[in-house]
Amino acid sequence: MPLLETENLSKQFRGLCAVRDLSFTVNEGMIFGLIGPNGSGKTTLFNLITGFLKPDTGRIRFNGRDITGLVSYAICKTGISRTFQLNKPFSTMTVLENVMLGRIYGSERARSLRQARVESEELLKLVALDKKKMVISGTLGVVERRKMEVARALATKPRLLLLDEMMAGLNLREIEDAMYLVEGIRNSGVTVIVVEHVMKAILGISDRVMVLSAGDKIAEGTPDEIVHNKKVIEAYLGE
Repeated sequence: MPLLETENLSKQFRGLCAVRDLSFTVNEGMIFGLIGPNGSGKTTLFNLITGFLKPDTGRIRFNGRDITGLVSYAICKTGISRTFQLNKPFSTMTVLENVMLGRIYGSERARSLRQARVESEELLKLVALDKKKMVISGTLGVVERRKMEVARALATKPRLLLLDEMMAGLNLREIEDAMYLVEGIRNSGVTVIVVEHVMKAILGISDRVMVLSAGDKIAEGTPDEIVHNKKVIEAYLGE
């Protein structure tokens, strides 16, 4: 049984169809890549899955349960977490406190503040921010904020993690580090859906890739199949 399944999912904004009749599945243990030009519907899809938007039509099922239309905090408690293109930390709190909030209010609440702190410190080591755990989060740079947001999302104890362009603006070394991090997250037992414009990264780590264009799914397959798909080349990579 798939971990995540959408069926004929659609969403319009004032007549503009951002996602149109979209059906796909994500199996447990997979890194599932999602690509497409700007405005193709990738972030809208994330917002539908995580309850920030309600679909006009269609269904969303997670771990066999219909979660269509649930509010975002309820969806988080089912085991789905995400990051955002624009990071929004609690800027007056420390890095550690930001991550602890995720551990306290996630799908599997910590039994005590001590447990929340210990497990949050471990997550900050995972994303290489342990040396900045007592820094006020509002003073972090863009790359460090992204790392903190990944740690905060993981602190909710998700079964499915949605990563929205966490590699944007990174240099080659930082992209490689991010790829290792995503693979490590999957190896820890968390299924991952990754939205990226960095083609090297998305093709290098994904088990399957889905391509959106103007709200429609135009291709889905292995990275090799996607690279050689004529529709993808025309719509996204350019001829």
